[in-house]
Amino acid sequence: MAQQGSGGNVLAALCSIFIPGLGQLVQGRIMPAILFFISWTVAGALMWVGIGWILLPIVYIWCIIDAARYTSRGS
Repeated sequence: MAQQGSGGNVLAALCSIFIPGLGQLVQGRIMPAILFFISWTVAGALMWVGIGWILLPIVYIWCIIDAARYTSRGS
């Protein structure tokens, strides 16, 4: 699969900028994609309580970095 820093990881990171979890989905990682999207959605909902203002950027940036740094275990 894609090596760290490859064009595929750059594309995945760009996809995650638009929709968190989409980059992981592009890489074929279904569970991380679902978990990142749900985490981002929950953090967005928690913005009404106040803690979301801290959690939302953390989850968002973590998702982008995870997509950009992914290396497949099989290579």
